[in-house]
Amino acid sequence: MNDETHARIARSFEAQGLMATLGARLAWVGDGEVHIAMPNSPQVSQQHGYVHAGAVTSIVDSACGYAALSRATPEFEVVSAEFKINLMRPAIGTHFLAVGKVQNAGRLLTVCSGEVRAFLSKGASEYKVVALMQATMVLVRA
Repeated sequence: MNDETHARIARSFEAQGLMATLGARLAWVGDGEVHIAMPNSPQVSQQHGYVHAGAVTSIVDSACGYAALSRATPEFEVVSAEFKINLMRPAIGTHFLAVGKVQNAGRLLTVCSGEVRAFLSKGASEYKVVALMQATMVLVRA
């Protein structure tokens, strides 16, 4: 992946108000794979103290979308057409990492998979997968 594609993804990410609201940051960008990190905070909690499913879904949807954008030519942007998410366990942890990966990039549709990993302590390498996503992204003219 070239520097311009990375810069285009970073600019797009910075323009998302929701990611700023969630405290999320772009953690890693590669060819067909993007990671988005989010800390646990009271702003992303639900009534039982877990991270809200909406926050978990939002970061993995964006990770999948940016993974698809990493394969798109500059005249295209990406929007979500469809996704399915499996919430596998309560989202408990100090921080979370959404990993989006391209599975197949077609002419206008890109199928991605994603997962959200929960880490129990800062600097930890062990994690639990709390959510899995399958998503279809659509390329639209910029």
